[in-house]
Amino acid sequence: MQRWDRIEAFSEVVRLGSFSAAARHLRVSASHVSRLVAQLENQLGTQLLFRTTRRLRLTDAGTIYYDYCRHVFEGFREAEAAINDLQSSPQGVLKLTSATTFGERYIAPLVNDFQRLHPQVEVRMHFTNRQVDLIDEGFDVAVRMGVLKDSSLIARRLCERREYVVGTREYFAQVPRPHSLAELSSHQCLVGTRDYWLFEVDGQRREVRVNGRWQANSGPALLDAALKGLGLAQLPDYYVEEHLASGRLVSVLDNVQFTGTAVWAVYPRHRHLSPKIRQFIDFLSDNFSR
Repeated sequence: MQRWDRIEAFSEVVRLGSFSAAARHLRVSASHVSRLVAQLENQLGTQLLFRTTRRLRLTDAGTIYYDYCRHVFEGFREAEAAINDLQSSPQGVLKLTSATTFGERYIAPLVNDFQRLHPQVEVRMHFTNRQVDLIDEGFDVAVRMGVLKDSSLIARRLCERREYVVGTREYFAQVPRPHSLAELSSHQCLVGTRDYWLFEVDGQRREVRVNGRWQANSGPALLDAALKGLGLAQLPDYYVEEHLASGRLVSVLDNVQFTGTAVWAVYPRHRHLSPKIRQFIDFLSDNFSR
């Protein structure tokens, strides 16, 4: 324990910039802090600090030693904060982002339910089809869909997501339904934000380039074009399920339907999550259904 006292005294002197400030923080005398640091230097057999009447400066050895000590004591503080937060109520600003249509339809109602349970949380929702940089733009959580790219973010799976290739019966009355990927080249393919469609062939992901006379970076616009018989579209389940059930749209190529995507809650990596983020993600996971 005596050794930890010496290390803590040294770390606080460096962190706070003076022996007197460290002494006030530790609630001991400045002479006691000075004595602990001197004992630590004797123990290590090297000088850690250059002392003058005006300022302190780390030696090379002191710089290296403090870098290791700093992480240790930061870990202690993080651990204490995590324990204190465990029973705490969510509070503060919760800033999240999601794709526009999906967010408006599925995420916003859950966020509203969460705020009803925790009225002290301030909510900032931002819906965009642009993939934002959570860290640079200051977001706590993003709800993302599809295949996640490798990143430093933590991801929690909320549900499956399926991609359907659909068309109307009127469209298929003019052009035969495709039964293989090769037949897509003879169809009018409605192109969204990407110029390829995803399929799963023999357990492997396959990208098929598609072409057509229609393109837009909007899911609702793509759905409307498909419903009006302008061609085939590949759309995620939440756009087309009700239209498949009603018979307005027909699904094709189901034998190679791509199922390797999902809906995810992603957030920056922290040593411990604040109650607002941890409890919100738990709430999403527990209540998310489509």
